[in-house]
Amino acid sequence: MSTATPTTYDFPSYICGNPITTDSKLSVYYPYDNSLTGTVSQIGHEHLDEMVSSTLAHRNELSRFDRAQILNNARQLLLDQADEFANLIRLETGLCMRETNYEVGRACDVFQFAASEALKDDGQIFSCDVSPQGKKRKIFTTREPIQLALAITPFNHPLNQVAHKIAPAIAAGVPMLVKPSEKTPLTAMKLAKLMYDAGLPHQMLSVFVGGIEDVVEPLMSDERVELITFTGGTAVGKRIARIAGYKKLCLELGGNSPLIILDDADMELAVTLAAEGCFRNSGQRCTSVKRLLVHQNIHEAFVEKFVEKAKTYISGDPVDPVTIVGTVIDEPAAMLLHQRVQMAVSDGASVLLGGNRTGALLEPTIIDRVPRDAEMIREESFGPLAPIIPISDVDDAIAVANDSKYGLSSGVVTNNLEAAMECVRRIRTGTVNINQVPGYRIECSPFGGVKDSGLGIKEGVIEAMKFMTNVKTFSLPW
Repeated sequence: MSTATPTTYDFPSYICGNPITTDSKLSVYYPYDNSLTGTVSQIGHEHLDEMVSSTLAHRNELSRFDRAQILNNARQLLLDQADEFANLIRLETGLCMRETNYEVGRACDVFQFAASEALKDDGQIFSCDVSPQGKKRKIFTTREPIQLALAITPFNHPLNQVAHKIAPAIAAGVPMLVKPSEKTPLTAMKLAKLMYDAGLPHQMLSVFVGGIEDVVEPLMSDERVELITFTGGTAVGKRIARIAGYKKLCLELGGNSPLIILDDADMELAVTLAAEGCFRNSGQRCTSVKRLLVHQNIHEAFVEKFVEKAKTYISGDPVDPVTIVGTVIDEPAAMLLHQRVQMAVSDGASVLLGGNRTGALLEPTIIDRVPRDAEMIREESFGPLAPIIPISDVDDAIAVANDSKYGLSSGVVTNNLEAAMECVRRIRTGTVNINQVPGYRIECSPFGGVKDSGLGIKEGVIEAMKFMTNVKTFSLPW
């Protein structure tokens, strides 16, 4: 059994800084042993107009320096409370402490980068006397924050994904409403309190949970909400697009990231990237490696080394320091993954390691020679699965990589520059990383996908700030 802290959390929702406590409580359970982690009060339809109107009535007079200071304060408070946040993330997600501590560190980076970007100018200057039709004028641009944004965040990174919405909004001067996942809302509520403590004007941020039909969808269609930024599943993202209507949409959706391992690859590097890409965060990243495309010339050698490497990724009690792979988000998710493994086996694949499930805990599982049309790799399998598909050459690898409705990220392990650049040019994903896992990035670099992984609009601190602002152009005689 888990040695989880007996503390039970009870959070309100926050509307413009005001704690809202209601009789309607959402309960959150620890996936490892199904014990109660905590509750959060849910708002109702009657709270919506107050939340939107109060937010819009606030006059934001924060200077760039003010915004940077708030973000730096938030980072320091998060560092001071790092252990508390890491433990709460574990109790919501079932992730091991290695992952939850890492997530806190990433969120600190988000606030640091956002603070830096808040201080930068965002305008351009164009001289008009550059053509025979020009005049002695100059055209200037500036960026103005939108009036109100709505963010909807997923369960797999309950701190960092919320930080990725909030921090750029603060840096750009945009007030934001945040609806975290109903599976992991407690960390978001704790972060909201931290932001107010950091000096953020209360009307700049509301964080809440509530019903889909009476709270979330009315906000999506509210014309006063100018932008929706969503990270989560493709089906939900497409529904948001239908409901939202005429407004800015940033949809960061599902993924089915391939890691291509060519026959000249550094074997140790390939094995390490495969293990990290498939099993980190219990395989619950939109950029996790979902398909290992291994050149047939090195297939047997790779499989042998990969199995040995994967044996070191111990699964078990998330609080145990030796655990590297904790649970997935809940038992139904683990059951679906287990079913897909069994389906692949019935279609001719072989389980080389793992495959066993206890509740929400699924062992890191290697499945060899998975058919290219298996459900496991056609759909996004959000867990610690490592399906291997032999490929014959670079062209075959690119064809298999592109044979997916998703297009978020990809990785290629090779020492052949020509082959690497061929993959960069021809793979239809938002990111192609050479000799690195598909999801590698820093918190300020552009990130986002195409096809069913998104509309090509990028996240990351810098791109998010651009998306949350509108360019205003003006000219003056010069």
